[in-house]
Amino acid sequence: MSLVAENLTVTRGYRTVFTGLGFAVPEGGALILAGANGAGKSTLLRILAGLLPVETGEVRLGDVSLRAERGDFIDQVLHTGHLDALKPAFTAWETLAFQADLYGASRKRIAGALEALDLGFLADQPVRVLSAGQKRRLGLARLALVERPLWLLDEPTVSLDARSAARVAQMAREHCAGGGMVVAATHIDLGIEAAAKLDPAAFASGEAVGLPVRDNAVLDGEAW
Repeated sequence: MSLVAENLTVTRGYRTVFTGLGFAVPEGGALILAGANGAGKSTLLRILAGLLPVETGEVRLGDVSLRAERGDFIDQVLHTGHLDALKPAFTAWETLAFQADLYGASRKRIAGALEALDLGFLADQPVRVLSAGQKRRLGLARLALVERPLWLLDEPTVSLDARSAARVAQMAREHCAGGGMVVAATHIDLGIEAAAKLDPAAFASGEAVGLPVRDNAVLDGEAW
């Protein structure tokens, strides 16, 4: 199984973020998204997660098309975004129990997932008392809880100390070694030898789409 994207074009607001973008990630491979803020890294990850539409192009995971078989496609994807998707009143264990039920994983994996991110001693603590780094690790614990072939990681090591960041990198390497795939926007070296790099900005057209007319009072600032 491989991940293939062809001729992707995406417009956000009044700007074409990228056009003609394509890549391939083989089984056991990784793609590191590079580039400055606003280059389209998070946008691309959200497209691959089925959260944003594309104007043109196709994405396939093996024989499954994102356009034609969206449900089957996203059932093979695990996405971690900028937000950790945590409820303050839930304990760490309850958080993973909810995610296990949501993703169809076994609750028997919860203890191991907590230990994988060094959170076992916080299992009964509510999320609201956790530090920023602990919350980030809890948000990432779903990687050890849910089995999906494609991981989409958006700046996964933000708020993490060096030891925790190294652990996440190790998890990514182990996932690829087991035949999984990783697409990550990250500034750290995951240590995956076969990882390719892609800067979405290289596919930016710079084209403005549907800009408002010049005499719009609000957008010209005349109404402020």
